[in-house]
Amino acid sequence: MSKYSFDKTTNRKGTNSVKYDLLEKLYGKENLIPMWVADMDFDTPSFIFEAIAKRAQHPILGYTFRDESYNLNIVEWLQKRHQWKIEPTQISFTPGVVPGLLMAMEAVSNIGDEIIVQTPVYFPFFTTIKKNGRIMLNNDLKKVNGNYRMDFDNLKSIITPKTKAIIISNPHNPVGRVWTLQELNELVDICYDNDIKIISDEIHSDIVFAPNKHIPISSVSDKAAEISMVFMAPSKTFNIAGLSTSFVVIENKALFVKYEQRLDALHLWQGNIFGNVATQAAYSAQGTEWLGEMLTYLEENIDYAIGYINDRIPQISVHKPEATYLLWFDMKEYGMSHKELTDFFINDVGIAINQGRIFGSGGDGYVRLNVATSREIVMQALNQLEKAIKSRK
Repeated sequence: MSKYSFDKTTNRKGTNSVKYDLLEKLYGKENLIPMWVADMDFDTPSFIFEAIAKRAQHPILGYTFRDESYNLNIVEWLQKRHQWKIEPTQISFTPGVVPGLLMAMEAVSNIGDEIIVQTPVYFPFFTTIKKNGRIMLNNDLKKVNGNYRMDFDNLKSIITPKTKAIIISNPHNPVGRVWTLQELNELVDICYDNDIKIISDEIHSDIVFAPNKHIPISSVSDKAAEISMVFMAPSKTFNIAGLSTSFVVIENKALFVKYEQRLDALHLWQGNIFGNVATQAAYSAQGTEWLGEMLTYLEENIDYAIGYINDRIPQISVHKPEATYLLWFDMKEYGMSHKELTDFFINDVGIAINQGRIFGSGGDGYVRLNVATSREIVMQALNQLEKAIKSRK
């Protein structure tokens, strides 16, 4: 019997929730089913709230730091979940993965240098590069028999002496791939031979479905450890993104020092009390138990949604993600333009989604849907989608 319930629907309106309270501003309507931004509708686990409440009983919330137990907690979590053995001294802080990606990029490149991304991919990568004086190069993923692969021939062809880093999504958002050991090794070999650093966004690393296995890129070889910076967080996994607390693992000491210099220069090293407390509460035996049940429920949501699409709306092409709670719908069969697809989901379906185009090259004709919500809402959303599509005929 399950200890935790994920069928509960908690009203998030009026809490300054990006997912709910910005619907009217961003989509023009406030009564849409929000399946866009990647946070979950599942309640943050009670044991995290209990840890925060215990700390909040102290009447002073002054400057804080992360003691030795904080990093040891992360070390133990990574060892147990990913069989990745690291040292506490190889962990540094970042107030969110995206700010960390920026600091890492600044640590290994200069204005005017080139940074590679593998599109379609998480769109904040683009602004991180372009708004900070770097040049973005696209190494588009290629689709083979309906599944995405890295295009290594293209990667090798676009590298120049100005290419300093590649930012990867591992597991991949939005296409849901869990990169294999063979794929990661080939990527590492190319980057190592060309003196290119790998900046890896691994925020979805704990949301992986069997038999797939997440592999932190630094763990694949000594060469990988020498050139990689791995960013992780409990935020997606335990629905605590609002606490802005993440971390990076850098095994190369010289690279670690460069990153910390950027962190110090921007005065972003301190973090916040409750983010620190929540991280340690999440990475615990209770966190392991809660995560196991959450993944079971989430995979059932995904299986239900894909089964519904295949049975009742087969013109939409969708493959089961190996990781994440995001579905990547191929809507090209309907021949809708970007604007038509946007209008269709907002005005006809009544769902707020992320348009594929925002994920860059290869995203046109796709939409991304977040199914980390109650089964009831998933069913309602799919029913609305089916009715809207049938009304078009």
